[in-house]
Amino acid sequence: MRDVAVLGVGMHPWGKFTDISVTELCRHAVVEALRDAGITWRDVDAVAAASSRFSGGKGWGLNGNDVVEDLGSTGIPVYNMSAGCAAGGNAFNIGYNLVAGGQHDVVLVVGGEKMPKGFIQTSGVEETTDPEFLRQRCVGMPGPAFWALLCRHRMDTFGTTEEQLAKIAVKAHEVGKHNEYARFRQEFTLEQVLGSAMVSDPLRLYEICPVSDGAAAAIICSAEKARQLTTDPVWVAGSAVATARFDDGLPRGLAGIIPDGPAHHSEAAKAVSQALSRAGVAPTELDLVELQDNTVYYELAFPEDWGLCQPGEAEHLLEAGETLPTGRLPINPSGGFLCFGEATTAMGVFQVCELTWQLRGQAGARQVPGAKVGLAQTLGLGGNGTAVVLKR
Repeated sequence: MRDVAVLGVGMHPWGKFTDISVTELCRHAVVEALRDAGITWRDVDAVAAASSRFSGGKGWGLNGNDVVEDLGSTGIPVYNMSAGCAAGGNAFNIGYNLVAGGQHDVVLVVGGEKMPKGFIQTSGVEETTDPEFLRQRCVGMPGPAFWALLCRHRMDTFGTTEEQLAKIAVKAHEVGKHNEYARFRQEFTLEQVLGSAMVSDPLRLYEICPVSDGAAAAIICSAEKARQLTTDPVWVAGSAVATARFDDGLPRGLAGIIPDGPAHHSEAAKAVSQALSRAGVAPTELDLVELQDNTVYYELAFPEDWGLCQPGEAEHLLEAGETLPTGRLPINPSGGFLCFGEATTAMGVFQVCELTWQLRGQAGARQVPGAKVGLAQTLGLGGNGTAVVLKR
């Protein structure tokens, strides 16, 4: 396997854009990534694209084909990936393996999304033979209710308080205000977060990410190509994709067995473990983490699941300021999903952009001092999990 570098990254600011198509969002991100990499569209050998049924364009999850037609049909292969909220990370993994395996020298990884309003519907049809439709109709548990149950269990186990949950949101906006690409850049006080509307007890409005429109892109290439264009590349040290285990304690279907014991997202844990192992990096050697914070709960649970800290320690790290960019375990210095909102298929690529800027020392006021190793993680519908480790 060949060494792989991240040569360039680009992003369109997150928001809600009535008059901008998903293809236009992607075009902006790709043009920025090409400019950052110092190459042209004709230098790209292949496209690995994150796609979903929300994306618009042709539909059918053909986001990569829309991008290629928009930028110029040069005959290059397109790999469209669908993995729910993990699609961006999944597309990055495919692009990485295409370069590492020697099939292509320069690959564009891109994800873009325009999200519908309201709760994300897992089924596109009202069909009584569709398990996903039945799960939502019969159980009546959208994402916030599911997260709330996990959060309540943690509160019972470790004594987590509502104030501590709110402090995670306060911290996210404290750093996210410095990110020009973030949708929500205002600061919140603890009182404002605790005073926001209750969505699903104990989670409040400012403690759950909304849905957004956005796009991100990364140019990855072989080491030989990277050394022709830059003297100090960012390297892909490890990349992994996993799916959930049946015995991880989380409800996965209408008739699935839910074993006793602590519940955790096994797809995320396995992907992170594999990515770290392939990178030759111990959890304690990470300088920063970009994790999927659909809700504040995950910023407490995930670091413990992955061995970044001990069970029940996450609240202490939060209170001590250790999860800020200047702390010993910086988490989501970008501002995370709480500040961006979720443009589902773009999120894994957005995280690669943030890690790249951090490792280059280009993150401005949210910069993690001396960052050399970073981890990004996503998980998505269907029990999909991804992780990538970047090194300088």
